[in-house]
Amino acid sequence: VQLQACGGGLVQAGNSLRLSCVASGRTFSTYGMGWFRQAPGKEREFVAGINWSGSSTYYVDSVKGRFTISRDNGKSTAYLQMNSLKPEDTAVYFCASKPRGGSYYSAATYEYWGQGTQVTVSS
Repeated sequence: VQLQACGGGLVQAGNSLRLSCVASGRTFSTYGMGWFRQAPGKEREFVAGINWSGSSTYYVDSVKGRFTISRDNGKSTAYLQMNSLKPEDTAVYFCASKPRGGSYYSAATYEYWGQGTQVTVSS
């Protein structure tokens, strides 16, 4: 499986960005997807996850109500819509895929990772 993340950029606080993660190499609809982020000097943290059908989603508390994860299995693409961005959201964002089972919140559960896309939010 290859994952290609894109959509990052530099935005002012309060604005929005949508990240995309395009998958290739396996049947996209058979596995869950997640978004993680890593800020300078910090560990990689879970941001959002979505199951294979899109019927279940998971978020870290700090982004609930602001971020929305979704997927389009027909396009083999997962999305992360980020609204009301804050400077503390600044990080490199990674998408990842996981087989069924296991926690969406743990990076160790995920099998394949994209290369990351930089999100910078200015105050």
